[in-house]
Amino acid sequence: MLTRNCLSLLLWVLFDGGLLTPLQPQPQQTLATEPRENVIHLPGQRSHFQRVKRGWVWNQFFVLEEYMGSEPQYVGKLHSDLDKGEGTVKYTLSGDGAGTVFTIDETTGDIHAIRSLDREEKPFYTLRAQAVDIETRKPLEPESEFIIKVQDINDNEPKFLDGPYVATVPEMSPVGAYVLQVKATDADDPTYGNSARVVYSILQGQPYFSIDPKTGVIRTALPNMDREVKEQYQVLIQAKDMGGQLGGLAGTTIVNITLTDVNDNPPRFPKSIFHLKVPESSPIGSAIGRIRAVDPDFGQNAEIEYNIVPGDGGNLFDIVTDEETQEGVIKLKKPLDFETKKAYTFKVEASNLHLDHRFHSAGPFKDTATVKISVLDVDEPPVFSKPLYTMEVYEDTPVGTIIGAVTAQDLDVGSSAVRYFIDWKSDGDSYFTIDGNEGTIATNELLDRESTAQYNFSIIASKVSNPLLTSKVNILINVLDVNEFPPEISVPYETAVCENAKPGQIIQIVSAADRDLSPAGQHFSFKLAPEAAIKPNFTVRDFRNNTAGIEARRNGYSRRQQELYFLPVIIEDSSYPVQSSTNTMTIRVCRCDSDGTILSCNVEAIFLPVGLSTGALIAILLCIIILLAIVVLYVALRRQKKKDTLMTSKEDIRDNVIHYDDEGGGEEDTQAFDIGALRNPKVIEENKIRRDIKPDSLCLPRQRPPVEDNTDIRDFIDQRLQENDVDPTAPPYDSLATYAYEGSGSIAESLSSIDSLTTEADQDYDYLTDWGPRFKVLADMFGEEESYNSDKVT
Repeated sequence: MLTRNCLSLLLWVLFDGGLLTPLQPQPQQTLATEPRENVIHLPGQRSHFQRVKRGWVWNQFFVLEEYMGSEPQYVGKLHSDLDKGEGTVKYTLSGDGAGTVFTIDETTGDIHAIRSLDREEKPFYTLRAQAVDIETRKPLEPESEFIIKVQDINDNEPKFLDGPYVATVPEMSPVGAYVLQVKATDADDPTYGNSARVVYSILQGQPYFSIDPKTGVIRTALPNMDREVKEQYQVLIQAKDMGGQLGGLAGTTIVNITLTDVNDNPPRFPKSIFHLKVPESSPIGSAIGRIRAVDPDFGQNAEIEYNIVPGDGGNLFDIVTDEETQEGVIKLKKPLDFETKKAYTFKVEASNLHLDHRFHSAGPFKDTATVKISVLDVDEPPVFSKPLYTMEVYEDTPVGTIIGAVTAQDLDVGSSAVRYFIDWKSDGDSYFTIDGNEGTIATNELLDRESTAQYNFSIIASKVSNPLLTSKVNILINVLDVNEFPPEISVPYETAVCENAKPGQIIQIVSAADRDLSPAGQHFSFKLAPEAAIKPNFTVRDFRNNTAGIEARRNGYSRRQQELYFLPVIIEDSSYPVQSSTNTMTIRVCRCDSDGTILSCNVEAIFLPVGLSTGALIAILLCIIILLAIVVLYVALRRQKKKDTLMTSKEDIRDNVIHYDDEGGGEEDTQAFDIGALRNPKVIEENKIRRDIKPDSLCLPRQRPPVEDNTDIRDFIDQRLQENDVDPTAPPYDSLATYAYEGSGSIAESLSSIDSLTTEADQDYDYLTDWGPRFKVLADMFGEEESYNSDKVT
């Protein structure tokens, strides 16, 4: 107490005497044992002529966190030099937590904390204090700012924010191998005491792992930990504050550690001998059995490769690895035959694909086992002596000629007889036959190489004891050629010779073709026909390479004298018997330039020397076409004029055709046509009625028709009807063919009932039924009217 008072007096003398003048109040922590000795002195105001005496300013207080006392916790005291203890000074408090967390006694200036504080929530509070006159309410001193710090206590345990942890470490690792580093955090103040000083330890997981107490690094504590023995480990880690001392708070977390696999185990066969049974009918490439070696490792470290050790069966069998099960699959490379060999024995080696050099000293990473395979007998189909039979036969060979034979045998124990027959699904089934017992193949039809040069079909062999067991073989028969066709010129040539050609000039190269199958080295020869060899205009030069040249023999040719030449060429082949043919080549004489280039070979070129140009020839052709057109037009006009004369003639009224552009009104339309032409010629002459207009109604005396029929009229009408029926140029349906001639001395005079001298009631139409089916409708119509009129009279 005495030391503190002396220090305060010394500081007061220094500042008040002007020896020291601080720029701002300096923080200082009180070390008083009594809390009420925490005092902040506020400097009082003096008159301007007086010297201001300033006291020491304490601007920092401390308060314990988590205070659980029944009374408010005393923090400190504010005091002004102007406060004489007379109650004239009032103290006020503002800032963080003023009134809610901290209160001040207005008279004494004592500050208290009215609730428990948490440093981790808010480590300090900044407040402002002022002394005012209680009467005038005026500030006695300027406002001063101070800080209240919350003093930490150990109230937070360490926490592992990233836990629980997962870690891996390879198996068989040495002691001290790094596994993982853990970290715990403590919310307490690390600058005050040991509240935030954390120490790590292992509560569970020893003796396999250890941890550094300061850094939290976990390492292996035992050597050669084997994954195949134990793969998973769970380690419990503790972090304790206060440096691990008694009374410190602690937190824990779990670390799950997995040992990863390394290739430290070789594959091992569970048994030394494997027995397999395989039918002899197993197809090539099929799986006949599986063996397996066991590797306790995992993943790629457990991948196994199987190999057959060279020896018995090495060339008949193969082994591959099943990627999913790591089994060795034995497959057949060649067919098995029980009758040849009944058992096979060989060794199989299993080894790892991915080796770890650290464990080579442990021994070889492979194992060997013996495989014994027993071949089972199976009833098999016959076996042909060849996989393919090829035969040859000449074309036109007589039917029934044997051209070859096939052979099949039953190789099983107790051999059975074999029957042969052609597979009828093939194309050659009708051209050949086979002997079912002997297997001989013979022709069944005449063969033509030019039609079909090769036949391909199948023959099936079956066992007599078991017909369902069959085998098939392909037969290939080549038809050999017989020289029966002569060679001919390969393509039609358009040969031309220039008028200025020279003797010995080759004007065309020709080649030959033979429809026969030409053997290698066949040769064609060319020569001129004997009838053309006398004073020839052209000759043939044989080049001895199956081609020949047409050679000119004259010094120039003239198209005016002869435009075309025909050259007979004889071509022979070299086969037996020799075949030859005479081929006539057409050679045209053409006009060429001095270099031998053909200018023209057509008809126009013949007239060029006369002096006619191309334009003149075109003009001549146009004139001819115009003259032909005039002649055709003249003939057409003459025919049209003759036709009009026939239509307008009044003298010949026997067969007039009147054309109308509109359609008629039917059977009841009596005004559409001039029917006067059907009347008696005498009546027409007397009345002079015009035929091209509608006639006026005439009151003529009615005449009764004769009872008997007029055969002349009927024959005339029948004749005209027949002519019009068979005439392809008969008028269309909108035309009318009139028949005005009724014959001389006809008693009936007119066939028309229109303007008749008699009434319809007096007419007898029974004769219409005798005219045939064409007048059936007309007879029915007039027959109905007649019956109707008779009913009315009745």
